Amino acid sequence: MADPSGTTGTGGLRRALTGRQLGMIGLGGAIGTGLFLGSALAISHAGPATVLAYALCALVAFVIAWALAEMVVVHPEAGSFGAIAHRYLGPLAGFVQRWTYWTIQAIAVGGEIVAAGLYVRFWWPQLPLWPLVVTFAVLALGTNALAVRFFGTVEYWLAMIKVVAIAVFIGLGLVLITVGLPRSPATGLANLTAHGGFLPNGLEGLFLAMVFVLFSYIGTEVVAVTAAESERPERDIPRAARRMVLRLVLFYVLAIAVVVAVAPWTATAQGGAVDASPFVRVVEGAGIPAAATIVNFVVLTAALSSANTNLYLTTRMLHSLAADRYAPAWAGRVSRTGVPRNALALSASGPGLAIALSAVTDSAYLALFGISVFGALLVWILILSTHWAFRRAATRRSPVRLWGAPVTSGLAALFLLAVLVSTAFIDGLDTAWMVGLPFFAVLVVAHTVITRRRSR
Repeated sequence: MADPSGTTGTGGLRRALTGRQLGMIGLGGAIGTGLFLGSALAISHAGPATVLAYALCALVAFVIAWALAEMVVVHPEAGSFGAIAHRYLGPLAGFVQRWTYWTIQAIAVGGEIVAAGLYVRFWWPQLPLWPLVVTFAVLALGTNALAVRFFGTVEYWLAMIKVVAIAVFIGLGLVLITVGLPRSPATGLANLTAHGGFLPNGLEGLFLAMVFVLFSYIGTEVVAVTAAESERPERDIPRAARRMVLRLVLFYVLAIAVVVAVAPWTATAQGGAVDASPFVRVVEGAGIPAAATIVNFVVLTAALSSANTNLYLTTRMLHSLAADRYAPAWAGRVSRTGVPRNALALSASGPGLAIALSAVTDSAYLALFGISVFGALLVWILILSTHWAFRRAATRRSPVRLWGAPVTSGLAALFLLAVLVSTAFIDGLDTAWMVGLPFFAVLVVAHTVITRRRSR
């Protein structure tokens, strides 16, 4: 338990995040722009069966979230699953997991900030991109530099916009499907079986869709990272994890069901731009003017919310690494308000590098994307491996227990491993192994060098 100052076991961080903020931060980290614009890639492989892909991948996300909740309630410390991996799997696992997570989230921050600039240019295409990117980067840094309670408030309202938008979309979509809207007749469910059937590309297409859909659930681990700054982690973390996963399932499955029912999947699969988003079609069908503008605003807030949360995650991971002397000691210092601003400044170099490289050459962007894919799957597999070691050690029984473990966690880990192997044979994801494996090797060598220097 924390002492009255609220900093015990947190490395100087303040326990100031409420249960309400934790829930929204979790959703904010998990729901990015992919649902609004990027779901077309999964639909192109599985057609209407993409709904099944989202439902099945939700089971994996639930296992990971619940395994994390079980461990974090016992160890609500800075560094979250990275620090717990250090405790149960050893220093190498903790080092690799935290630096990998820092890297993939830093890349994600850069990607979301660039995306936010592009969304603004939807309204004013004549604007140069770099001033917009710099502006959004400064806003994200400023929000994270202030007290964590302020960050929680900002992220709560940014995430709320996404949640309300998705809920309204689902509601309007269900009306459009069943009874129709003023400007559009009822679509019914014919689009679910037309154009090749419900599963047009067979089980292979469903599996390929699941590979892409799985990345929509990256961010379910966000709640665990906030444990060191939660007011009551033993109560709020399990509650936030359960609500977040259930809401993700509800939003993703229902939203995608509306998408594939409202428009032929062959048309949706060619989307990607704001104008082509099925969200725009539903809003237009409701007779609401400037549908594309409304959806673009929602997508813009989704990008800013994800960038804001991911920057928070990179900062806390770096702070944890500094506490274990695997990052510069000054990165572990906190301000009077309990914010690791030095770690924040160093984390800002991550999105800066991602932005610079993505602007210079496409091959650099593909390399960053490959590290992100490989790193995300590696982090999840290590989380489940840590949970297995945590259960085996049984030093303290958690009040929150993952049902069916270690069978459920083992099956989830095997699925993630299968996805990781399959990325080597999937166009667009084949850079994962080509770049991710050397990146992993560099981390192992770095850990060996640091360990030897410390032993001397």
